[in-house]
Amino acid sequence: MKHNQYVIGMDFGTDSCRALIMDVAEGAEIATAVKYYPRWAKGLYCSPKDNQYRQHPSDYIETMVDAVKEALSKSPEGTSERVIGMAFDTTGSTPALTDRNGTPLALLSEFADNPNAMFILWKDHTAIVEAAEINEKAKQWEVDYTAYEGGIYSSEWDWSKVLHVLRADSSIRKAAYSWVEHCDWMPGLLTGNTKPETIFRSRCAAGHKAMWHASWNGLPSEAFLSSLDPLLAGFREHLYTETYPSDTKVGYLTPEWADRLGLTTQVAVAAGALDCHFGAVGAQIKPGAFVRVIGTSTCDIMVVPYEEMQGRLIPGICGQVDGSVIPGMIGLEAGQSAFGDVYAWFKQLLLWPFKTLVASSELLDPSAKATLTDLLDVDLIPALTQWAEKIPIEESTLLATDWLNGRRTPDADQRLKGTITGLTLGTSAPLIFRALVEATAFGSKAIIDRFVENGITIKEVIGIGGISQKSSFVMQVLADVLNRPIKVAKAEQSCALGAAMFAAVVAGAYPDISQAQDAMGQGFMKEYTPNPLHQEHYRRAYQKYLEIGTFSEKI
Repeated sequence: MKHNQYVIGMDFGTDSCRALIMDVAEGAEIATAVKYYPRWAKGLYCSPKDNQYRQHPSDYIETMVDAVKEALSKSPEGTSERVIGMAFDTTGSTPALTDRNGTPLALLSEFADNPNAMFILWKDHTAIVEAAEINEKAKQWEVDYTAYEGGIYSSEWDWSKVLHVLRADSSIRKAAYSWVEHCDWMPGLLTGNTKPETIFRSRCAAGHKAMWHASWNGLPSEAFLSSLDPLLAGFREHLYTETYPSDTKVGYLTPEWADRLGLTTQVAVAAGALDCHFGAVGAQIKPGAFVRVIGTSTCDIMVVPYEEMQGRLIPGICGQVDGSVIPGMIGLEAGQSAFGDVYAWFKQLLLWPFKTLVASSELLDPSAKATLTDLLDVDLIPALTQWAEKIPIEESTLLATDWLNGRRTPDADQRLKGTITGLTLGTSAPLIFRALVEATAFGSKAIIDRFVENGITIKEVIGIGGISQKSSFVMQVLADVLNRPIKVAKAEQSCALGAAMFAAVVAGAYPDISQAQDAMGQGFMKEYTPNPLHQEHYRRAYQKYLEIGTFSEKI
């Protein structure tokens, strides 16, 4: 291996794009840059009351270019000539309908402002009806195409979203030739291969979100799809049979993209994957490790050797896919549709009178209004945390469920709503906040219990993402509820780091991802251990959480 060789890991999250430049030999972070999607930040093309969340492909392109250039500007002179590899992770499932060239329809002038032509973000739940139809059809069909996706298809995934948009928009129906996942489009775009029939498709996204499996020759059959709805007829032949793990080199930067990014055409590009899977790789996942990517939502990842799976199917999770995380092992995925979003919802609820009344007040000048609003926006969650931590555990008597954005796992059901019970005239905001934190921990325990009940061995829990590094209160409650120690990964950008590791593999710096993890991994910064004095309280509270959840499902 040559020294002073670099790779770039690109991480496209819900709100922003991150570029991470890593030294391949030293495993050291050289530079990083984060750019926020400008249209998304303005709330364009989204309608929260309708569960519609769409992102314009131009947001991805513009922030990628800016993030890479800024990261290079922070790097030592000559870095751009020594970058040898690049890899992409994105949120998922985040598909967009395309034309015959694989161009997302929103990049065509006639669809530039049409939300149905854009990428449909993971948290978009407009396709609940379509997901229910897919589940019903799959259980009646000769092959249950949901079998390797936990047995329940979700409104967060490809086929339900595509079908919903086709039904909703006749102009899109006429123009759509195929569809593409965000994590496949980025490497395809930069290597000049976006045509639907030839673009490299991620094993990770296809297996976990599109009902792809080798045992039935790829995607669900044409007969199944056209029977589900004639609008899907013909799409399968414009898609794919083969899929690729992320140690696959899909090509090199085209001259155009090398010039736009300030790199060379010798940069090898890896097959893409979903962010949480690369995050688990960045956290040095191995068999027995349960990695939690904790952010606006959570995504839980495990890798299991073939012999341990022994042909079992785990019900109610987000899939089990050969090679979706680490080639040569089965990747398991689960998660919660809202985690940090639960706290963000409560913050916005409390801020409503300030943002509404202060904005219209004539008692304050514009500068004072802006200062006060910004102060509250920044300090509210830390203040709630400080007061919630002071509440004795025996006084934490409220119970909440964490389904404010539906339930991802176990047993996906995006129709479900959140609840809070036990309110009195003496209930305070910190007490409600504590109940919400405990609810997200209870939802996490339900996921772990599902794995353990199905014979999966969990030896350690690893937390990555902003919440794991910034909120000791949330992490301690989580450790207490799970009754397991939780290690927090040191890397601030674990997803981008995982991408950088795969970039190093496809560039030939390491023979496999295991050696890249050993050389480039950053270890752990902290470990939370459960408080034994809290175990009985949380054992009883968790049982009540389950009872309230069952009641909520019935109504």
